[in-house]
Amino acid sequence: MFRILSGASFRAVGSAQPKLLKDIAARHLHSTYDVAIVGAGIVGLATARELILRHPTLSFILLEKEKELSLHQSGHNSGVIHSGIYYTPGSLKARLCVRGATLAYEYCEKKGLPYKRCGKLIVAVEQEEIPRLKALYERGMKNNVRDLGIIDAKGIREREPYCRGIMALDSPYTGIVDWRMVALRYGTDFEEAGGTIVTEYEVNDISVVKESPAGSSEGMKYPIAIRDKKGKEVRCRYVLTCGGLYSDRLSQISGCSPEPQIVPFRGDYLVLKPEKHYLVKGNIYPVPDPRFPFLGVHFTPRMDGSIWLGPNAVLAFKREGYKVYDFNARDFADALSFSKLHKGIHTWIFIGEQVKILQKYIPELSQSDVLRGPAGVRAQALDRDGNLVDDFVFDGGVGDVGSRVLHVRNAPSPAATSSLAIAEMIADEVENRFSL
Repeated sequence: MFRILSGASFRAVGSAQPKLLKDIAARHLHSTYDVAIVGAGIVGLATARELILRHPTLSFILLEKEKELSLHQSGHNSGVIHSGIYYTPGSLKARLCVRGATLAYEYCEKKGLPYKRCGKLIVAVEQEEIPRLKALYERGMKNNVRDLGIIDAKGIREREPYCRGIMALDSPYTGIVDWRMVALRYGTDFEEAGGTIVTEYEVNDISVVKESPAGSSEGMKYPIAIRDKKGKEVRCRYVLTCGGLYSDRLSQISGCSPEPQIVPFRGDYLVLKPEKHYLVKGNIYPVPDPRFPFLGVHFTPRMDGSIWLGPNAVLAFKREGYKVYDFNARDFADALSFSKLHKGIHTWIFIGEQVKILQKYIPELSQSDVLRGPAGVRAQALDRDGNLVDDFVFDGGVGDVGSRVLHVRNAPSPAATSSLAIAEMIADEVENRFSL
């Protein structure tokens, strides 16, 4: 379930969207819009698309601080289309994931976006893991996950010849896709429907204005001003923010609640050398350890043919810090401002340690078979005591600004898989809150 809190320059890349390659200087922008969406990650883009398709007579603008769209969480993830196995039956996360996966496959088919339904094995290598594996199977069945089954050691070898285990959960409906490509296509849909996207617009103020825009004869129809660090201003009636790693700070500048706070966790991947790609055919995951909040290191094939191994999960010292030594003083201080941090987070795992874990599943793997790979940073929402917030969190407020702003404070994993379903939910909330 989700919680509702109360409280006081356009450039993009991607062959999937040729229209988005125009220079902002060549097009005329108005200064007033019905709805402004802040944040062009996959959730912001999917929601902007959903809103404009529902309300084609309204004007929408999407504001993004980077030069390109979907550069952060949407562009630094494993690329998996999850089937919905892990989540509590009947929960919002379960429903959104199952529906989101179906919508994602349908969308990719409709738009001609490449994907692979390569499947996933969740493999038990110890007897003590089997009760948890069977419980996962029951959970997946209750969630109506498609084509789910349990296979024995022989079945594992038939699916993954180099994988060793005593039992596995087989999820043929799990797939892979380039989620950034999907997100960029959402942006194309939004613009083709009449929406405006502006990049290099880093919002640092959301406030109520006391007079109409210069040259406007519409009075105070557009009372909210969104300003960036360069002094540019956009006027609108309503604001929706999908800020990801900066969702808490966007909420605070509009006078809404400081909680939950975002703490960044970096996930570092290894990559399998090309000559060893034969070791892995599809996704291979461990049985989740209930002591830890993440799924554990796993084998993940990619759309470009590479194979990623990992990730670990470590506290990042910078919200957009993809390197081990990236550091930002404010981000680090914010992360340490809690009375405690969640104790179930992995410490740093060296390559040798990570390979040792992976060898439980593919014994033939050796440290010489892998290289350091890319990293991603996950926006983890935490409460004031440092506990993980696993619900969807919407945050608005009262008063002149708060009543016209809706912040998506937490859209937990698997947000990419669930993006079209999440967009439907957020659009419903926008319509209800703002009476669109």
